[in-house]
Amino acid sequence: MHVRKLTSGFAAVLAVTLSLMGGQAVAAPAPAADTAAARVVTYDASGSAEFRTAVDRGAAIWNESVDAVELRPAASGQRANIRVLADNGWPRALTTSLGNGTVYIGRQAVDQGYNTVRISSHELGHILGLPDRKPGPCSSLMSGSSAGTACTNPYPNAAEKAEVEGNFGGELARTGGAVPVGVMIVD
Repeated sequence: MHVRKLTSGFAAVLAVTLSLMGGQAVAAPAPAADTAAARVVTYDASGSAEFRTAVDRGAAIWNESVDAVELRPAASGQRANIRVLADNGWPRALTTSLGNGTVYIGRQAVDQGYNTVRISSHELGHILGLPDRKPGPCSSLMSGSSAGTACTNPYPNAAEKAEVEGNFGGELARTGGAVPVGVMIVD
């Protein structure tokens, strides 16, 4: 989204500058398909207990990483696309459709030493349509627990970003198989 804002702002400044300099100001071109508004997906982390900050950070990481979708906290009284809950099991996600489902931040993995922000970002990745890619290196967010407890990387790699962009109608092509709907993904 940062690119869209900068491009729109630059076009407006250029038009004003040209008109002040005596040049002919022209309307900015219509936005290209890749600068279309991001699809907003809301989340409710009120049930995430001690992991609330990690959930908000995981959502912020996705917002920094992709343009086609934006994760926002649900407004009071608004039904969220994603519910985030804390429990004593293993982290997992249940997708109901692309951008919708339930994420469980399981204390079992946290107690074993896995990073809470990586868990949050990984599980949100499932809701955004990404499957597990195990075993995998730490550089792959969707490698999940197979990267080990020393891995604290909460950022999607270039292929993961491109896949989410494609899933949500971005210009980048889809690169892999989407997460099946209605299936619990246990990490």
